[in-house]
Amino acid sequence: MRASRENTRRAAAPDAAPTKHQQRTEATRRALLQSARRVFARDGFEASRIEDVAAAMGHTRGAFYAHFRTKEDLFFALLEQEAQRRVDRIHKVIGRESTPAARRAAVREFFVSRISDRGWAMLMVEFKLFAVRHPELRPRLAATHRRIRASLRLEGIGDELNDVRKAALEAALAGFSLEHAYDPIRLSRRDAKAILGDVFDALVPQTELCK
Repeated sequence: MRASRENTRRAAAPDAAPTKHQQRTEATRRALLQSARRVFARDGFEASRIEDVAAAMGHTRGAFYAHFRTKEDLFFALLEQEAQRRVDRIHKVIGRESTPAARRAAVREFFVSRISDRGWAMLMVEFKLFAVRHPELRPRLAATHRRIRASLRLEGIGDELNDVRKAALEAALAGFSLEHAYDPIRLSRRDAKAILGDVFDALVPQTELCK
């Protein structure tokens, strides 16, 4: 009876605070992701080595394998983290506005401003090329992107922004980011943002949203 009451008490109690070991484990994982973003952006995904990612945070390969099986697994974790960060920012942007037109304008500005994040855009282009060259990896990346796009619910923006249009916006951003990085004299940031704005307007028309 006493044991039963004790079990009931434990079940009713709030989740226990993470232990020091759990905190260190989570801190190491975050550090690995931060290190991977820097190393992948610097050296490219395919050229980067696990040893480089671990060494950049002052650890050995053992720290890596305690959290991830492969370099690809690390990238997918980084992709999920970055995607969640962007989804949270977009929802925050939308939450500050009270009308469909204002929400649309805020999302438009967020979209065109991504041209400044050249490192991440280039890394995504490179990893997609890597996935195309390795057919066993491509379905996983495609499925991950579909899940991420599905999680991006743009309340008040309208149903026009379906998965196909979201993918088209991603493709436009990736292409212009690549061209701007390759020849910023021919395609300045200002021009790239202006054209990306036109692409957004074509894919997310104002007529239905602002009635």
